[in-house]
Amino acid sequence: MEKTVADDKSYLPDPKLVIQSITFHDAAVAAAAAKPAGAQPTFRILRTNVLDPYEKKQTHANIAASAAAPATGIDDFAGKDRKKAKLSIGTGALEKFDDLSGLLDSLVTDAEMAAHKPKISTLPTSDRVDEEERNVSVTAWLYAASREADNDFHIILGRDPGEQQRRYMNAEVSGLPTANSASRPKLEAARTSFEAIVQQQTPGLGYDFYDPPVPVTVQGSLFFDMTHSKGSKPGPVSAKPGTIWEIHPITGIKPRTI
Repeated sequence: MEKTVADDKSYLPDPKLVIQSITFHDAAVAAAAAKPAGAQPTFRILRTNVLDPYEKKQTHANIAASAAAPATGIDDFAGKDRKKAKLSIGTGALEKFDDLSGLLDSLVTDAEMAAHKPKISTLPTSDRVDEEERNVSVTAWLYAASREADNDFHIILGRDPGEQQRRYMNAEVSGLPTANSASRPKLEAARTSFEAIVQQQTPGLGYDFYDPPVPVTVQGSLFFDMTHSKGSKPGPVSAKPGTIWEIHPITGIKPRTI
């Protein structure tokens, strides 16, 4: 049988880095398509010790433990950098993109944002700048995900696996703000939706890779991660975003049928 572009598994990690393989039936996708139980699409989660380049190496045991962390406080945001902006939702009208490339091509360049005037601070009180007030919805595929120490989930979105040009973007299922925060209901609902999509098999500190990528629609606010403007970009080497722009926070994520 002739190999197609969709058979390209170059986004997957070196098998030597895989510490666990989990197979599950995507019931949410099957239900949306009204498919019988036997027709549910099957996905593999490859749990790995692949980390963002700026993170310290972890043992397999630590990664496994981080994926099964205790429930107390596990959803609360525990970070500091640009906390105010990260936990807020942009004020702009919703822009819809049916391909991740359209969204990526619409962004102000990283270099322009890094030189932004006034300068974007990384202090906890740093609020959104005008370019970050945009709210977007994009048709994409979920290729990989990991849990950050601040309790955000990094999720690596990509284009249709059948496209010749693979492009990726980081999006974040945010750790939760305080109970009285205006953004909490949407961020909490997005977190619950993500957990359902991965069948409660949420990642730990190492990246989980999804084989095949899971078709999703993602909605949220654009955010420029100034913390990484002079260093390494988040994301695994095999599925590396080309920008430090993110969808952060995600305000909605749901599975799609294709």
